[in-house]
Amino acid sequence: MEKRVAVISAVLDNPVKSQSDFNSIVSEYKDIVRGRMGLPFPEEGISVVSITVIGTMDDINELTGKIGAIDSVSVKAAVSKKELD
Repeated sequence: MEKRVAVISAVLDNPVKSQSDFNSIVSEYKDIVRGRMGLPFPEEGISVVSITVIGTMDDINELTGKIGAIDSVSVKAAVSKKELD
């Protein structure tokens, strides 16, 4: 199966509550994660995380779905159109 580059963006509306579950899920996919950036917004009580991955569409969709299933987390993925060898 062909691999693609994707950026998965997540907004944690309640980081204190969801951060542990979020980190646990992302660590399950450490083989496809190439980079991660988190920005806390303490005054607003939210955190924004961007994760760059290289993986199959199945892997990308599975990771995105698991993150999106966490209560108080919103997630979107932008996937490259270019397929990698």
